Amino acid sequence: MELRDIEIFLTLAEELHFGRTAARLHVSPARISQAIQKQERQIGAPLFERNSHTVRLSPVGQQLRDDLRPLYAGLKDSMERAQLVGQGITGVLRVGMLPANAYDLRPYWDAFRLRHPQWKLRIQKIQFSDAFATLRRGDIDVLIAWLPIDEPDLIVGPVLFADPRVLAVSTGHELTRRTSVSLEIAADFQHPQSDTRPDYWYNAAIPRETRRGRTIERGPLVQDTEGAITLASMAEIVVLFPAHMTRYWIRPDITYLPVTDMGPLPYALVWRSETENELIRALAEVARDLGPLAQQS
Repeated sequence: MELRDIEIFLTLAEELHFGRTAARLHVSPARISQAIQKQERQIGAPLFERNSHTVRLSPVGQQLRDDLRPLYAGLKDSMERAQLVGQGITGVLRVGMLPANAYDLRPYWDAFRLRHPQWKLRIQKIQFSDAFATLRRGDIDVLIAWLPIDEPDLIVGPVLFADPRVLAVSTGHELTRRTSVSLEIAADFQHPQSDTRPDYWYNAAIPRETRRGRTIERGPLVQDTEGAITLASMAEIVVLFPAHMTRYWIRPDITYLPVTDMGPLPYALVWRSETENELIRALAEVARDLGPLAQQS
């Protein structure tokens, strides 16, 4: 199988839809069908079970997917490393962002690149529901996450910023008659539920109770910021956020209200102790040298 055919097979195995696969790979659906038919002829068995309504992997296709996925990932990584070395780049540091304010953090990125032109910095957004797993799988090298974090295998580095808290509500919500709210008032309404672990970490962002001991009810399950904002826009929930959301997630159907009785939420660099390397230490050094960002207005 050629590398392009492997890419087509693995993408179809993920999408299970010929049209979406073609759109994602910027080819025609006919090209996808031809590649799969060619592979099935070479293997001598169907890779997909398909009819006019559904596309599913066959048992042979499942085995081939499981065998090819790590090999393909390794080939892509090898090609990328070779290209980077050809450009004089000897290392890549992958930073996973939970907050939405990557633009605010440019002083850190710019200083890192200026000090270490031989290394590439790659910034990517990740979901809070999978944040620690993403770090532990090795999909990223450094995580920017809210505190506290107390995990035996993780190192908490310097704090980058600390944001005041705001409450996101639908523009038609009764709370929009106010200019600010307290957590006690916000506790009258449902907040998002999540299967994010560990519990203490999610509870730091969305508390279980107010300072007076009132239980804060949690409603629908959310996996990411987009899902939480969507439910808030439909007045199903209210959502506590860091204040930079008022600048980076401006929507006509969302109003942000300052929360008066919660302290700022700090965000810091976090990485696995066993994977610490000179690139991670260099970014941490930049953060310590520059110090935390001034609070944005």
